[in-house]
Amino acid sequence: MADYHFVYKDVEGTTTEWDDIQRRLGNLPPKPEPFKPPPFAPKVDADELPKSKEWLDAREPEELEELEDDLDDDRFLEQYRKMRLAELREAAKAARFGSIVPITGSDFVREVSQAPSDIWVVVFLYKDGIPECGLLQNCLEELATRYPATKFVKIISTDCIPNYPDRNVPTILVYNNSAVKGTYVGLQKFGGKRCTPESVALSLCQSDPVLNDGHGGNDSSRDNVIEGVRRKFIEKVVAQHEEREEEDSD
Repeated sequence: MADYHFVYKDVEGTTTEWDDIQRRLGNLPPKPEPFKPPPFAPKVDADELPKSKEWLDAREPEELEELEDDLDDDRFLEQYRKMRLAELREAAKAARFGSIVPITGSDFVREVSQAPSDIWVVVFLYKDGIPECGLLQNCLEELATRYPATKFVKIISTDCIPNYPDRNVPTILVYNNSAVKGTYVGLQKFGGKRCTPESVALSLCQSDPVLNDGHGGNDSSRDNVIEGVRRKFIEKVVAQHEEREEEDSD
């Protein structure tokens, strides 16, 4: 005997009068919205879109190099492309250091004496186990991060200068254009055991533009360093004062 049972499915979204009454009485859930396919949008090739200033800002240096031929017909965008590429190259140049690099005696000539003439090199002579060396190294590590266009290296004192007495460490030697521009023995010129990155920066920049953040020329960079150090020092003093007031109020 044949099975005549089947399920009849009406057009999607169609309901009976009985269903409508039941929904008004709350006996059935609300009627679902009929399915609507999203509007058709043809795929656009990104290479065919018009180039804008914002679009160029988002490109990497390699991409800007490849765009040279494509932008020849648009003088403004070509000029802006070249300007943007120069900015990215300057930023990469400024950020080439950014940390203290450990060196040995055999590295000294290559890393310090033969450094480019536009690069200032801060050489940190230290010995493990001497607390003052650890204190000054902490300050120099922060300065190396703040001023990535200045080269910071560290070397064990006796690897740099044979028989260099421990009583003279820590010592900082400042080099530029293959010559020693400054020598700082101990912590006295940096404020003793209370030295901070700000006090070290001020001492290093008193006569020469040693610290460079990569923005601006040498003289302006030196002025910016000194002004920035003074501002950070004031902010630190204010913060310490506020902390003491909060502790007293508790």
